[in-house]
Amino acid sequence: MRRNPIWYSVAVVLAAAVPALAQDEDGKSMSLFQMFFWTGDVLGILIIWLLLLMSVFSIGYSIKAFIDFRKATLLPEEFHDHVSTMLNEKRYREAIDYSEEDSSYLAKLLTGALGEANNGFGAMERAVEEVGDAETTRMLRPIEYLNVVGNISPMIGLFGTVYGMIRAFQVLVERGGRPDASELAAGISTALVTTFWGLVVAIPALAVYALIRNKVDALTAEGMLITEELIRPFRPGSRKQSGSGRPRATPKPEASDE
Repeated sequence: MRRNPIWYSVAVVLAAAVPALAQDEDGKSMSLFQMFFWTGDVLGILIIWLLLLMSVFSIGYSIKAFIDFRKATLLPEEFHDHVSTMLNEKRYREAIDYSEEDSSYLAKLLTGALGEANNGFGAMERAVEEVGDAETTRMLRPIEYLNVVGNISPMIGLFGTVYGMIRAFQVLVERGGRPDASELAAGISTALVTTFWGLVVAIPALAVYALIRNKVDALTAEGMLITEELIRPFRPGSRKQSGSGRPRATPKPEASDE
């Protein structure tokens, strides 16, 4: 029975993969550094180190994002306590100045709301929504870098895989389908190691991206609720409440003391 040359070539490549990765040109055992960081191909080395640089960027940027998007940074309790005291004491001008000097997400929401106080409570609520949407978009935009890294790195690894397999099959053709395992080492090593590093970069980057995005969404939603609570005294009729916390009934015009 005649063998299919394509399947035969694939079988030869797969059979040669293990010894090819375990030996170098001199037949000596490869070190871990040579196996994962320094293949026998220039383009493969460039792809591997490009992925390593992307991994370093991803790790550093993830740490920075976790620091920047903490609750203590976006919704500082100290600011909340101070501005709440000022509003309760009707020191509105001081509250506005204090909010403008703070750079936190909560301060920006409150600054936008207090800036529309003269236009009514409805305008204040709209300002909170508009500022919240704008600030949320501003915070989420830099996080997209992690998403880009997580989606591009497997493609770069796949490029190295395809390139490495092409090299391996070229060796098969040049040797008439019967090459030595060491002759396939460079191509197979490039194919497997670049795939490995592409996944190493992509998986943590996408995981951190999802975690930070969900964290930002939760904190921004909480910030809007806190701001609405702070400006609630500006709602018409909100001060006309009994000790039980329920609004007092508004007296009818005909109900007079005369």
